[in-house]
Amino acid sequence: MKLVGLRFRGWAVLTVTVACLAVPGALAVLGGLAHAGGTLEERKLPMQFNWVACQPHCSGWISAVGIVTAESPKDFEDFAQGRDLRGATIVLDSSGGSVNDSITLGRRFRNLGLMTTVGTSIRTHTTQGDRGAVEPEAYCESMCVFLLLSGKARYVPETAHVRVHQIWMGDRADDARAASYSADDLMIVERDIGRLAKYTFEMGGGGDLLALSLNVPPWEALHELSRDELRLTNLVTTDAVAEVLPPMGGSVMQGVVLATKPVQDRFTSSAVNDAAEPAAKSTRTAEALAPKANVAAAPAQ
Repeated sequence: MKLVGLRFRGWAVLTVTVACLAVPGALAVLGGLAHAGGTLEERKLPMQFNWVACQPHCSGWISAVGIVTAESPKDFEDFAQGRDLRGATIVLDSSGGSVNDSITLGRRFRNLGLMTTVGTSIRTHTTQGDRGAVEPEAYCESMCVFLLLSGKARYVPETAHVRVHQIWMGDRADDARAASYSADDLMIVERDIGRLAKYTFEMGGGGDLLALSLNVPPWEALHELSRDELRLTNLVTTDAVAEVLPPMGGSVMQGVVLATKPVQDRFTSSAVNDAAEPAAKSTRTAEALAPKANVAAAPAQ
């Protein structure tokens, strides 16, 4: 039994499916850094991690795009192998995913002292070579919001959309009000809420973040956090983009495009594989969609 975060009013319900995750090698080919003009919504696919280099003017950043799945913590460890990521910035563009796997990732990000922001990493081809940039109008929804919270410094562009939502049983998401629920179902929900609350306070978040998220049932639209709510929940620690993406060539905007615009919301859950806790059913909030056959993924870096 799994809990999910749902999107309504123009957005499909997302739930991580066994069929998608069972495709051999699927996670290796789904992602890649977006190119200017790309149309594939990679944030609805299993999460991919890429390094965006911007030498010689800056040290680069991590692009994290897509749904957090059970494979995401291992995928991040594979990505981190041989790289010194301490103190780096991770740019998020995600529709959420597994609650407990997101918690695992978030704790790993904090241990590395990563900084977080929301955006879409873009590679543009120029006569001088490839150039990395960050497009600020991106989405961080559901459990992505809690990944954002893991940053030691956190910046949200005014044009980014940060959205929150309740968790729910995935197999009853289509008609949540009409479905029936057992005592075990309630146990799973309450267990994951407890885990999420513990994590939130560990990361320096406040009870307001949990209250805003858990106040939105699956039959209502996701709640988009206002600028005041981003501050109230402690999701934002700075209004200066230079604190998470350093100036390049003497100018904050040179090489990195991170403009500002208003925000929006969403959220997920799954079982934490804590060594101290027995294996249990997990909750999730988003589903990774299978890649479109006619869209070629950009090569991973």
